[in-house]
Amino acid sequence: MNKFLIIGLGIFGRELAVSLIEKGAEVIAVDQKMELVEEIQDQVTYAIRLDAMDEKALGSIGVEDIDVGVVCIGENFESNLLAAVHLKKLGVKTVIARSSNPTQAKILQAVGVDLVITPEMEAAERLSYRLMHQGLLDITYIGGETVAAKIQVPEVFVGKTPAELELRSKFGVNLIAIHTPQEGKDGRQLPPIINNNPDANTIFKENDVLVLIGRNRDLQKITKLHNK
Repeated sequence: MNKFLIIGLGIFGRELAVSLIEKGAEVIAVDQKMELVEEIQDQVTYAIRLDAMDEKALGSIGVEDIDVGVVCIGENFESNLLAAVHLKKLGVKTVIARSSNPTQAKILQAVGVDLVITPEMEAAERLSYRLMHQGLLDITYIGGETVAAKIQVPEVFVGKTPAELELRSKFGVNLIAIHTPQEGKDGRQLPPIINNNPDANTIFKENDVLVLIGRNRDLQKITKLHNK
């Protein structure tokens, strides 16, 4: 079982901790404010009140056994930075830290943080992309120009197969999965039927959601089909 340490229990840190627990992880949640610790203590493995700027205090909770440490302190960058540095020094395998702007990101990268996240900037980027591209339901930036996206199947794709459409050669994208919505007898939305290994002869149906990986500009070729 993966073991995570979440430092900073604001909205982002709290939601991340609970989401990891729901996915079967072991989570230690830490914050300086006792009221935030008390709010989450029944939802995580352990909830501890301590000052993450204090290296000895962090070391006392056995961080050497942590697989991933995530520093989510948003309101005080000095605390955020020191906590991340302490985790690296104490031997945490992977350290992730939150930044609020590009300057903070560069500083965190300079001290050896393994991954820097900017939740507000990433959320704004994803929303702007969705607003500008019809049919786009979600997008994740993997690295460089490569993205993974969930796209509502274009009407011109319905009744056809990936082989007929030549998705790789004409559009430059790889089809990873197909999510087909389904409803219960009472009209309630049920979890979609997920085909994680669609073959070249799978027929696209109306309302299918395609999970695609490719370059940003190639995925735009498909989102633009919704405007036709």
